[in-house]
Amino acid sequence: MTLRTAVVGGGTVSEVHLSGLSRNPRTELAAICDLDEEIAREKADAYDVEAYTDLDELLANEALDWAHVCTPVQTHVEVAKTLIDAGVPVQIEKPITETYEEFEELAAYASEHDVVVSEKHNHNFDPVVRQARTRMEAGECGEIRGVEVIYTGCSNPDDPNRGPWNFELAGGEFEEGLPHPLYITLRAGGYPRSEDDVVATTGLKGTYDYDFTYDGAMVQYVTDDDVLCQTTMLGGTRPIRQLIVHGTELSLTADLISQTLVEHDRDYKGSAAGRALNNLDNAVDRIVGTVRNARAVLKRRRSDDWDTARLLNAHYYQNHAESIALEAGDPARMPVPLSESRWMVRLMEEIRTTAEERGPEGAIVETDAVATGSE
Repeated sequence: MTLRTAVVGGGTVSEVHLSGLSRNPRTELAAICDLDEEIAREKADAYDVEAYTDLDELLANEALDWAHVCTPVQTHVEVAKTLIDAGVPVQIEKPITETYEEFEELAAYASEHDVVVSEKHNHNFDPVVRQARTRMEAGECGEIRGVEVIYTGCSNPDDPNRGPWNFELAGGEFEEGLPHPLYITLRAGGYPRSEDDVVATTGLKGTYDYDFTYDGAMVQYVTDDDVLCQTTMLGGTRPIRQLIVHGTELSLTADLISQTLVEHDRDYKGSAAGRALNNLDNAVDRIVGTVRNARAVLKRRRSDDWDTARLLNAHYYQNHAESIALEAGDPARMPVPLSESRWMVRLMEEIRTTAEERGPEGAIVETDAVATGSE
């Protein structure tokens, strides 16, 4: 079975969806839809598919098995519901919805119509993140005590990376990128024990022409297994992007930028020699990882087949896994469960609420309660 697919929205992020769906042997890219006819035709010509400017017309003319939504977040619910009404499984770019209330509305609608909906969580499938999780799941780290994600060098709220629609968000372009570190934390550390166990701290360091409420955020929570989880996100700094796993037997640092994994398996703090050995071990791990990455890139250049490409491209990896699940008609095999998306949106809601209560000058202000629902 080949899944006939279409991409809705032809903006910046659509390219990786179009390229992946056109290459995946389990999918057939049939169409692109965008309100801007010029963009739709340009993308359609590049991939030799049909161009549409109206979603209803697309659904009337094309028999689809899967659709990818790459429109502004404010339109996700409306677009997804239209596709769900047509019985088409949907993958939605992050953030899946703007608010928790919208998420619950969408999740309920998908469940009522028995249509699969998923969210793009590509960094959970980065090679180095997969490597770290494999070692965790094998028990090499021992008991997991804590998980940290550091995700700095994010866009400033007023960076025009994806278009002016981002400036309508409380955190602007900065907010649009927050799902990445949050879903990494959720996958590696686990879900919060309860909503009451989630604590957010925000800051607004920059000066902007728009009424943004934050450009830095930190989220902390504890899981049912008493794993302490923390995510730090900053805009306008140099990029440091790491997943750090603290285990009783072994700790790991997965560097998302270099795609290298460093293991911390000894107690180095007892002597100067131990500290020197720590530096040496870290350097060796990074060199080994760099060599492994270089070999993978060379392999891709020699034989850029789908299996080689998907192992290096996290977007492709997730799409491949989802296409297998959809082909088998087994929603339980979808690599990104809606439970992960639910908590991701809930954490973002906590960040926005905290920023609103903090106020632009850092003082606590009176605000109306935000309806977040419960899981």
